[in-house]
Amino acid sequence: MARVVAVVNQKGGAGKTTLAMQLAGALARRAPTALLDLDPQASARQWARAGGAPFPATVAALDGECTRAQLLARFRGQAYLVLDCPPALGPPALSALRAADLALVPVLPSPVDLWSSLTLPQEIAAARRDNPRLCAHLVVNQLEPGSALSAAMHGALAEFGLPVLAAGVRRRAVYRTAALEGVAVHQLGARGRAAAAEIDAILEELQL
Repeated sequence: MARVVAVVNQKGGAGKTTLAMQLAGALARRAPTALLDLDPQASARQWARAGGAPFPATVAALDGECTRAQLLARFRGQAYLVLDCPPALGPPALSALRAADLALVPVLPSPVDLWSSLTLPQEIAAARRDNPRLCAHLVVNQLEPGSALSAAMHGALAEFGLPVLAAGVRRRAVYRTAALEGVAVHQLGARGRAAAAEIDAILEELQL
């Protein structure tokens, strides 16, 4: 049975599609993986079409609400389903949480950005009432190399009430390069090695 991972944040610009695409690209190296684009902006689908090399995961549109049973039936044969949710807590994102085994919430290393998403823990808690298997983690995104999280950011993370992964994603130009070339960082060879190691560290911490 496929593992279902929802990448969700009600705030735009947190790096949701980048994280979803990179996780899907890395997971596809291990087993058949589909990335399902729930965002009307279709950023994931545009990313997958951008390059000459095929993206390693299947990238498909998923319109509207969908139950877990419907997802597993439609994408039978996939070991992993990664859901790139829209930047709003509407029905598509909420149904994704009810269908998922794991929710990942990318957040920028800024208390102001994190505070703008403070209703998300309540929505995750509500989804757990229908979906008790759901686990959720914060992923700190766009960390500056060599920088440490501020005391204010640590306080904001604690206020959020979800566990924070030790593995995070640094601010690297190669992530933008991967989007422009329509690939995952694992496909970029030496250029993407450090970024690929970050994504692999997230997968290992999550035991995916």
